[in-house]
Amino acid sequence: MYLLTQQAAGQGNVLMSLLPFVLMFAIFYFLLIRPQQKRAKTRNMMLANVKKGDKVVTIGGLHGKIVELTDDTMVLLVNDSTRMTFNRSAIDSVVSSAASE
Repeated sequence: MYLLTQQAAGQGNVLMSLLPFVLMFAIFYFLLIRPQQKRAKTRNMMLANVKKGDKVVTIGGLHGKIVELTDDTMVLLVNDSTRMTFNRSAIDSVVSSAASE
C-alpha cells in the first residue's frame, strides 16, 4: 500500500515538473510563433497577388511601378526611362494597385 502511494506521488511530481514547460511553450506559441506565421501568410498572399501596373516599395525603399512580372523576378519603372530588375521577394509593400486606379 505504501509503495502505491509513493508511485502515485512520483507521477504527480513528474506532471508538476513538466507543467511550467508546457505553459512556457503555450505562451511562446501564442505570443511569438502564431503571429509570425500569420505575418508570413499575409506577405506570401501579397507577393502572389501583385500584378503589372502596381506601384510598390522594395525592401531597400525604392519606389516604382511594375512593368514586367515573372514567377520570381519583376522589372520596376523608377522614372520615365529607368527600369530595374528585382527579385519578387524584394517587394516590401504595395502602395497602390493597378485595379484601384
